[in-house]
Amino acid sequence: MRLTHPLRFGLKLSGQDTTVEALRAVWRIADEGGFDHVWDFDHLASIGDAGPDRPIYEGWALQAAMAEATKRVRLGCLVTGNTYRHPVVLAKLAVTVDHLSGGRLEFGIGAAWAEIEHTMYGIEGLDHRVGRLSESLRIIKSLWTEERANFEGRYYHLTDAIANPKPVQKPYPPIWIGASGETTLRLVARHADVWNISGGDPDRVRELTAMLDAACAAVGRDSTDIRRSLQFGWDGKNRSELLELSGQLLEAGVTEQVIYLRGAEPVALAEKIAEALPELRKLDRSPARQ
Repeated sequence: MRLTHPLRFGLKLSGQDTTVEALRAVWRIADEGGFDHVWDFDHLASIGDAGPDRPIYEGWALQAAMAEATKRVRLGCLVTGNTYRHPVVLAKLAVTVDHLSGGRLEFGIGAAWAEIEHTMYGIEGLDHRVGRLSESLRIIKSLWTEERANFEGRYYHLTDAIANPKPVQKPYPPIWIGASGETTLRLVARHADVWNISGGDPDRVRELTAMLDAACAAVGRDSTDIRRSLQFGWDGKNRSELLELSGQLLEAGVTEQVIYLRGAEPVALAEKIAEALPELRKLDRSPARQ
């Protein structure tokens, strides 16, 4: 495919099963080490094989802290679970973080998927999660850009809704949508600046890219306008493996690459990735993007 966007790298420490000290250290490494963005995630209970009862911090509170703890790096959440908050609340949170950061917010959002969170907290909407996401995206964009927002949908209703201040970034922060299904890819085609792809297999990336191309064609949008993002892990042992995977993803069109810090020593791993960052940047050899 024709690549038109620069290769950018981020670090992600989820806020799950970690400490505030580790989070602050990773944010500092991202800010001072030359990374393009830094991320958390958005869950109310811990996810994964170890169960839901491990400590976990709230994703938007962490983003506000990131904004205050950093000066240069862009920041965001991969990705916000739409069903956890009313879109008016989410729009207001995002604008607040955009202002706190001086316009460095990357707005990541997805339909949400964790059934246990919806069940034990009594959160409605998982059975209609894509429809809710569709309405939320329209509402949030209108709140960010219109003096009075009106919306009459199946799930949400606004009447002359006021939302001030507006974002620092105009018309609004870049929207990253996490999607891997045919229906959610239609939302990517209509609304996303960046598409966050699920999974780390370059072949799967190419398969999903073909689906996105079709969705964009259906709405008359050039699919190359949408940046591709993907998060992947690295154990810190073999730098050549990191470089190889990053290069394969770039060949598949993934120009926004986020390295997910897992394990007991996320800070040490972040430092190793920072050491490898100059080599990673050399993978982008296209004169058109340098």
